Amino acid sequence: MIIDTHAHLVPAPMLEALKTAISRFPSIEMLHEVGKYRLAFAGGAPTRPIAADLQDTDRRLEWMDRETVDVQIVGGWLDAFGYELPPDEGLEWARFTNEWLLAGTRSERLVPIATVPLQSGRHAATALEEALAAGFTGFMLGTQPFGASGNLDDPGLDPFWEAASDRGAALFLHPMFGCGDARLADYGMINAVGRGLDTTTAVARLLFSGHLEKYPGLKIVLSHGGGALPYLVGRLKRNHAIMPNEVADPVAGFRKLWFDSVLFDPASLRYLRDLVGADRIVLGSDYPFPIGDPNPVRIVRAAGLGADEERRILGETAASLFHVHEHARP
Repeated sequence: MIIDTHAHLVPAPMLEALKTAISRFPSIEMLHEVGKYRLAFAGGAPTRPIAADLQDTDRRLEWMDRETVDVQIVGGWLDAFGYELPPDEGLEWARFTNEWLLAGTRSERLVPIATVPLQSGRHAATALEEALAAGFTGFMLGTQPFGASGNLDDPGLDPFWEAASDRGAALFLHPMFGCGDARLADYGMINAVGRGLDTTTAVARLLFSGHLEKYPGLKIVLSHGGGALPYLVGRLKRNHAIMPNEVADPVAGFRKLWFDSVLFDPASLRYLRDLVGADRIVLGSDYPFPIGDPNPVRIVRAAGLGADEERRILGETAASLFHVHEHARP
């Protein structure tokens, strides 16, 4: 079974339902132009238009057939996670989003992973427990818990990390769109560079704060091959060597991470395999975005890996992490 672990979905029926449910969310504005929807949260700027391919499951399944992908694990769209909302409203928004993710993935080939209101650790823990009870087997998280700012090692998030660790929930960590550096505004660098830097910064803080040791049941998958972290691991080790009393050993936490394959370069994938092992890598596409990999299986086949390694990367590890074989709903 070939499993794509990195994809996004905003079901079209969710947007139709939101038209009549918008009064439930006083801090969300829905903007509808001809054939396009955008959302605005807590008085902020509107999101990018919600692309048609984010909404269309038929076209998605056709793409999966062409690319020999059997199952796709789908999270929401980071722009619409609503981390800027007040916590109570953020919890209601997560419930609404998760309800429609379940409704929009009735095909057994699409496995939804839930969102949580990461702006509040207590509310996020509540959403996690509710989502697991509803049948979700994993979660997609953004790197900046307050929308365009914040750190994942914020003490206010401890109730969420504790709940996720206790439940052994699979967490797919994804960078936000805005990466906070004006130098990235040109040449498409937010996508090409900024997202990887965002992941690198957010996860380095988790490593240096010792979060993966404090919460040993965490199962965190990093998007885009982990950003620059695999290449900088020696530098992280050196930082610990010169500041042993101020930062946790990053290697201990790094060994507990998983990484997707959205690297586009077979040599980069081989390096990641050499560093972390094939059993710590899962297939990803970032469907349906242009910066994603339109032929995700191809890079794995081209990397010159062994048959057992290919099998783990293409599906075995993801099936175990996200309990794909247990995915069933009434």
